Amino acid sequence: MAKKKILTKEHIIDFYMDYVLEHNQQPKTVYAFAKVNNFEESKFYEFFASFQAVESEIFKAFFDNTIGLLLQSDTYDTFDPKSKLLSFYFTFFENLTANRSYVMFALTQHQNKLKNLKCLIKLRQAFINYIQNLNIEVIETKQQHIDKFQEKGLQESAWVQLLVTIKFWMEDDSKGFEKTDIFIEKSINTSFEFLDVAPLKSLLDLGKFLFKEKMQMQ
Repeated sequence: MAKKKILTKEHIIDFYMDYVLEHNQQPKTVYAFAKVNNFEESKFYEFFASFQAVESEIFKAFFDNTIGLLLQSDTYDTFDPKSKLLSFYFTFFENLTANRSYVMFALTQHQNKLKNLKCLIKLRQAFINYIQNLNIEVIETKQQHIDKFQEKGLQESAWVQLLVTIKFWMEDDSKGFEKTDIFIEKSINTSFEFLDVAPLKSLLDLGKFLFKEKMQMQ
């Protein structure tokens, strides 16, 4: 008798993606989904509470796969924050392109756009954590509540930028999504130019120097 294959989280994700791509809709029930794929319904709940949880995990898997590929590079850790983020974007959107049919389904299945974004919850958490760990330099005010607000604003604006880029990619009809590549490079470069703290630091240092000199002359 053949040994029954052990069901894993990855199996359920694969089954789910195959199902929605073949039927252009979610399975009606977990029971029906489990029966089609020859496993017990109770096994599904060992990994997920709902189909929405599966969808959220799929986008998190795209993120995890992207980070895994980046860390295989010998040079990635030597990059500055902007180069790391550019590398992330290009690799992440290669992953999305490889699964474009599924992504398009997941992000357009509901008429309510907010419902479509629910499947990005885990991706959002992972991406914001990634941005936090990039250590992108901002002006330090030495005021804890202001610095914390600045950091939070940076993370949220980075997430919005990723959402805007996903929307652009979904609507991109250029060959090989060339327009998306250009959009990524221009938008990331513009963001980091806006965040460039070196000129501001120089101005602050000059201001401090002039204030100090003026005080000594009085």
